[in-house]
Amino acid sequence: MGHKVVAFDISAIRGLWETRVKKHRAWQKQEAERLERSALEKIKEEWNLVAECRRRGVPQAAYCRNGFLDTSERLLDKLERKLLLRQSSPSGGRDGGSSKFVFELSGEHWTELPDSLKEQTHLKEWHISHTRIETIPAYIKLFQAMRILDLPKNQLSHLPAEIGCLKNLKELNVSFNHLKSIPPELGECENLKKLDCSGNLELTELPFELSNLKQVTFVDISANKFSSVPICVLRMSNLQWLDISNNSLSDLPQDIDR
Repeated sequence: MGHKVVAFDISAIRGLWETRVKKHRAWQKQEAERLERSALEKIKEEWNLVAECRRRGVPQAAYCRNGFLDTSERLLDKLERKLLLRQSSPSGGRDGGSSKFVFELSGEHWTELPDSLKEQTHLKEWHISHTRIETIPAYIKLFQAMRILDLPKNQLSHLPAEIGCLKNLKELNVSFNHLKSIPPELGECENLKKLDCSGNLELTELPFELSNLKQVTFVDISANKFSSVPICVLRMSNLQWLDISNNSLSDLPQDIDR
């Protein structure tokens, strides 16, 4: 009895193998392209996040950990919610025992105010210092409950005319900024009691409209470039304290004793 010889069609086997190889290579190519697109989308997402964080002034440490970006959903919203409000308990202080809402911001990584701040119009105090913020937005006029604007040691180059809309403002501190002028509209803040413009170095005058500030008791315009005492200051009938030291005074007005 002889052995059976099984004959295979080598060409058919080779064709089948080559077909599988082609399909596998096509799959590999598609997968590589998919991963590349995914990587590009990830890079784009991260870049957009960084750009938006920088635009809003969010510090890098808040969205970057050990060289990796946090791209979790609503990151910016969470960061701003943590930043925005601190509600203090009622006290017997200047607000007559009512609740006081305070916004605080500090640090050179801040170049502008958070966008969502304009929605917090019930705030009564802003305390912003040691930042690189150059302007206060016009939406400041919406904060009708504002009592204190404490803005020392920033990079402010001007104040918006809308500041005159703050009829309940009692204290304004813009010391050690880069102001060269004060908007005449500030004279409409009829309840202002304290004004500190010291250390701006280039400030040479105050607008005459500030004569309307009859409640002011304290004015500090030291360390500027005043050549004389501003006339408006002499018209502040309740003024008790005036610091005009470290200026370039050349004379004193005749009616300074009024």
